[in-house]
Amino acid sequence: MSEPEVIRDKSQMRAWSRSRRCNGITLALVPTMGFLHEGHLSLIRTAKALADLTVVSIYVNPGQFAPSEDLSTYPSDLAGDLRKLTSIGVDAVFCPTELYHSASDTDFTRHRGTIYGESEAVSSLEDGGSGHQTWIRVETLEKGLCGTSRPVFFRGVATVVAKLFNIVEPDVALFGKKDYQQWRVICQMVRDLDFDIKIIGVDIVREADGLAMSSRNVRLLPEQREMALSINKSLSRAKVAARQKSCHELKALIMQAISESGGKIDYVEIVDQLNLRPVEEISCPVVLCVAAWFGNVRLIDNIEL
Repeated sequence: MSEPEVIRDKSQMRAWSRSRRCNGITLALVPTMGFLHEGHLSLIRTAKALADLTVVSIYVNPGQFAPSEDLSTYPSDLAGDLRKLTSIGVDAVFCPTELYHSASDTDFTRHRGTIYGESEAVSSLEDGGSGHQTWIRVETLEKGLCGTSRPVFFRGVATVVAKLFNIVEPDVALFGKKDYQQWRVICQMVRDLDFDIKIIGVDIVREADGLAMSSRNVRLLPEQREMALSINKSLSRAKVAARQKSCHELKALIMQAISESGGKIDYVEIVDQLNLRPVEEISCPVVLCVAAWFGNVRLIDNIEL
């Protein structure tokens, strides 16, 4: 199988897409931050069935990391990613050098050098040094859940995804439902800003033992990984018990299981699937959402009811 075309320049990526779309060819985009696993490949397989050509972006987005978060330790393996993308038949890989830049991005620029073999002086700012000033906020959906402990996360996600949409100009884009709040934020942004793009949410892919696949899983020590299985186990038990127990009882069941396993809970919430507002009783489709720490690794998971 032929290798995908690797594109780093924004203008070249846009030209590649437009030259194909003008001939009636449809494009699917799968945005990623690299270090690809089977969850990403599941998104790509779905994408290939929905469009003529598939583009995968690889970009570790600094805008979604707070200064105290794990940008510098985010795992990367571009060579391995390209081998996986070749084997699955991706048409193009967009690896932009930078999609926005500010004075606080110095560490990020160095980190990209370790990922992609670039020099620290990636490029000069086209705007004379004023840096990135424009952000997209999805004001209600970005609050609560992950937005409580990661207040800059969703503005970074929404902004960089909007930029990817403007550069790649896909017909369809795919996002994993493990990042449930992120998926809903993107759906809302696309509706509100009139992007002519169909957004598809793809179900969580799990390891054989039930752990939701995540690029961060490799940072778990063996004993922490075993402890982390409490998340999916407790979610599965809560789903079975949902007809008999109240929301308060379901949340308590999950919190107890994770705490007893040694995890540190960030949140456990039961929210409406569409607006992500917490519910007191299950009278509409809901999703049970969990975020918990195991050592210095923060994991998220959910299950729809």
